[in-house]
Amino acid sequence: MAKSLQEGDKAPDFSMPSTDGTIQLKDFKGSYLVLYFYPKDDTPGCTTEAKDFTSLAGEFAKRNAKIVGVSRDPMAKHEKFAAKHELDVILASDESGETTESYGTWVEKNMYGKRYMGVARATFLIDPSGTIIKSWKKVRVKGHAEAVLEELPA
Repeated sequence: MAKSLQEGDKAPDFSMPSTDGTIQLKDFKGSYLVLYFYPKDDTPGCTTEAKDFTSLAGEFAKRNAKIVGVSRDPMAKHEKFAAKHELDVILASDESGETTESYGTWVEKNMYGKRYMGVARATFLIDPSGTIIKSWKKVRVKGHAEAVLEELPA
């Protein structure tokens, strides 16, 4: 696993297919970027998180911030997920795992005594120059989108 990213670190570059075409970190230069990693499309927590960010998308836009959700699900699954829940956030597919590795969100998990590798729910707030200014590890979904919004300049 990649080293844990800290506030003040340069955000690792990425290139991924998304619901907005292929995206790279440089595409967001000049804007804030909320890059949130989540385990799987259409599961209860991930759906709530995506809907919460969608409900606040207008407020994020007013603060010059774009929102990108990243999971290892394929694009076809992202497109169904976005359409089903009328999501207004960009969903990016990291099937190779390269981006989840570089952001340190591909981790060992433990459920009911079974160990496996999976995506840790985490969010990185990246400033217009590409520097991580805030990160949330082991995110709890309830109230998270609001907490991220509060970190942006009004």
